[in-house]
Amino acid sequence: MHRDAPHPPSPSMRADPPADLAVAGMLAGAEGPHQLAERIAAVNRELARWDSNGALAHWEPGPGLDPRAGAALKDYLAACLALPGWAEPARIARAESLFMDMSMLSCTLLFCASLPECYVLPDLSAVLHAAGQLEAHTDYRVRSTAAMIFPVMLAGGLTGREGAGVAQALKVRLIHATIRHLILRGSPDDSLGAGPVRPLLPAGGGIYHTLYAHGWDTARNGLPCNQEELAYTLLTFHYVFLRSLRKLGLGLERQDEEDYLHAWNVLGHMLGIERSLMPDTMAQAQQAFLDIQARGRELARAPDPRPALAAALMRAMEDEIPLRLFKPFPTLLTRHLCGRDASADLGLNRRQPLLSRLVFTAGLGLVRAVDALVRLAVPGFSISRMLTRAFGYRLVTRFLMDQTRPLRLPDALLGRLNDALGQWRHDPRAPRWLNRLEARLAGHRAPPAAGAGADADKRAA
Repeated sequence: MHRDAPHPPSPSMRADPPADLAVAGMLAGAEGPHQLAERIAAVNRELARWDSNGALAHWEPGPGLDPRAGAALKDYLAACLALPGWAEPARIARAESLFMDMSMLSCTLLFCASLPECYVLPDLSAVLHAAGQLEAHTDYRVRSTAAMIFPVMLAGGLTGREGAGVAQALKVRLIHATIRHLILRGSPDDSLGAGPVRPLLPAGGGIYHTLYAHGWDTARNGLPCNQEELAYTLLTFHYVFLRSLRKLGLGLERQDEEDYLHAWNVLGHMLGIERSLMPDTMAQAQQAFLDIQARGRELARAPDPRPALAAALMRAMEDEIPLRLFKPFPTLLTRHLCGRDASADLGLNRRQPLLSRLVFTAGLGLVRAVDALVRLAVPGFSISRMLTRAFGYRLVTRFLMDQTRPLRLPDALLGRLNDALGQWRHDPRAPRWLNRLEARLAGHRAPPAAGAGADADKRAA
């Protein structure tokens, strides 16, 4: 490279130009937090009509939307709707199959690995903290995350016209750009050469007023929801998930791991993440993950929002465990999956009751040993899988299947999701007796298996 050639800005100083341009047009003419909140609410009513991938190609703004916002959204769809040329449908389909096979287990790993690791970056936690005081509304974070993950990973979520993964991803991409616009009170490009955005007293209640008044120092903290933070968040949902499977003795074959990374990288593209920041192998993912965490730890914050976010998440899980002895298990499992450094960042390294620690450690070792031995005769056998599935079912029931608070998804997609959750109550890879034990631990009646449990029993015999 020529000595005088300009260096590109670091990923922490890069945002998402197509989405930022769309939001600038979407909010054009809206001045101050009240008008911005009204315009965003009007746009959200329109985005509710983005209910499937196929619907996006022919979407037209309703008559009540400001014409500037409607034009900006149409231009956004025209620029961002297509999957990347490097997307491979067969690999995406394999990843969908793997996700369906993991089912309830994936929910446990979401709570005990992906979300905690997401909180480790100080600046990312600061944005999450500002976005509605999330330690007081843990279920909101979990439910909004599920509202993106499930549409993407259900069959055809990214590749089918009837799927809704692309539609959900493009909505989330706009949410990130809207957060940037509100916190910076303008475009990211304008903030790069300006001084800090000073905090204000909120002019009203609600998330939009909170973000607008928050204040931000771009020179010190980078842009909010920047490329590095977006890439890191993606890593927490594919790399951390796969790493956690390995730590539980449930690791996938190398090709399956890379297919899973690939599908999520396609999602990353739809979310506006630069291709150069997305890994193709677990080794690349591990290095990127460690590098970003190391840089993030250099940016100490006072007060630190991370322990409060993590504590709220742990309490939400503890509330689903009836026996006092086992209540520390979510924290202990999170420490096992995330490691010592991340646990310290999150304030999860406090001493837990001795008996609970002994039972957890001994139980983890015993389960790994039994699984390894029995799998010599029954390849699909896993007590570790059963236990994490049972806990995952309790979490799903509490946060995702509450009929009084259905997920904010299109009706057709919600029906597909409920059907999938119903199927996940039975593990086709486990013998019938293990399914019955899982049902007792999960607090539901084991559904009749359509031959799968009987086949597993025959293999066990």
